[in-house]
Amino acid sequence: MAKGNILIADDDAAIRTVLNQALARSGYSPRATGNAATLWQWISQGQGDLVITDVVMPDENAFDLIPRIKKHRPDLPIIVMSAQNTLMTAITAAERGAYEYLPKPFDLNELVSVVARALSEPRKSKPIASQDHSSEELPLIGRSAAMQEIYRVLARLTQTDLTVMITGESGTGKELVARALHDYGTRRTGPFVAINMAAIPRELIESELFGHEKGAFTGAQTRHVGRFEQSQGGTLFLDEIGDMPMEAQTRLLRVLQEGEYTTVGGRTAMKTNVRIIAATNRDLQQQIDQGLFREDLYYRLNVVPLRLPPLRERLEDIGDLVRHFLAEAGKEGLPQKNIETAAVDRLKRYHWPGNVRELENLLRRLTALYSQDTITLDLVEAELAVNARPAFDESMEHDLDVGTAMERYLTDYFAGFGEDLPPPGLYQRMLRKIELPLITAALAATRGNQIRAAEMLGLNRNTLRKKIRDLEIRVVRTPG
Repeated sequence: MAKGNILIADDDAAIRTVLNQALARSGYSPRATGNAATLWQWISQGQGDLVITDVVMPDENAFDLIPRIKKHRPDLPIIVMSAQNTLMTAITAAERGAYEYLPKPFDLNELVSVVARALSEPRKSKPIASQDHSSEELPLIGRSAAMQEIYRVLARLTQTDLTVMITGESGTGKELVARALHDYGTRRTGPFVAINMAAIPRELIESELFGHEKGAFTGAQTRHVGRFEQSQGGTLFLDEIGDMPMEAQTRLLRVLQEGEYTTVGGRTAMKTNVRIIAATNRDLQQQIDQGLFREDLYYRLNVVPLRLPPLRERLEDIGDLVRHFLAEAGKEGLPQKNIETAAVDRLKRYHWPGNVRELENLLRRLTALYSQDTITLDLVEAELAVNARPAFDESMEHDLDVGTAMERYLTDYFAGFGEDLPPPGLYQRMLRKIELPLITAALAATRGNQIRAAEMLGLNRNTLRKKIRDLEIRVVRTPG
């Protein structure tokens, strides 16, 4: 006896055949059609235990059909497939009440697993949202497997009010993801308020978060409304949460536990109705081990972890990103440019330490500074050569711009002597100025692995060990 009757709708005969065979091998009874009208006829007759449908069909879009299906048979699980692999597709599928969204091409084993899960779970109808996304700009760009997984997770999260912890390197788009969660979520009509912990003096963070009363401290001449109060009914985005001082962490934990807070200098507790989204480019587990971040706060914030991949892990998205940024530059009044295929291919071979933000800035420079209508391979090579830097760990970013720092140092150094020569021994002193931050950065990038650091620097291992000893560099091995 078949495990379930599966209705398939896709105008691609090859896909219908593949799905029929895979589901039949797994013990299901599939039935396939190439149009929405036949699918609707079967469903209205009470056929099928589950539906697998493409979005775009010759006679009707599945997103228009799904609400009718849900009204007629609210407990019928629907799996949506689509070659339009965008965030909007994933979100619309979730809003229409689809059980799951699978971007094409998909893994057959994964589809069969989703079918099994959908049929085994209790049947629950999902509310259908009516928001129209057809004319909206895409907040996130990319069709890689890594981004498809991000889209699927975001689509689920927009239907919830769960706390989310976004992790990822600088420039990967953490605030864009937070905005998408808000703009397409249940709190979209409320305010979206962002605060960057790294950009605020430590002594002012509690006041910025919770507000303060007049006279609460020296200089508090009026009442200040904090970010929690500003974001009431909406979303509060806590960026660079790893930079929050311990005192503020303790107070934030209390707010998350009790759902209320008091302003600095205040006595009356204020109820809070805010969705929290936090983000960091730091390793919070490491900070917990070092006593710099509260473990209990981490678990309160890390209800749903969401890691954004660096650009080097989704290089196949660069073509889409390039076209998007060039179009955006044109909308902002910069010259409209084309780009050579060879230039795009070169961008795909770069390691992008600054991630998507670095790519966007590069394209803005190429658009604004060069008169050619087409961005050529030579222009890209020239810009990458000028702005090249080692692909070190971003936590050492303050140590990376050694060349600029040395140039400034030498300019100031020689300016102090006028036409006189500086004292002897300049070479050794300059060498130490360069070697110390360079070796320190290489060790940080390799997490203290001296063999890898020596290979990166082009030094003999024994030479590197001697320099570490002579320069009194403290080496700390970290996992990863």
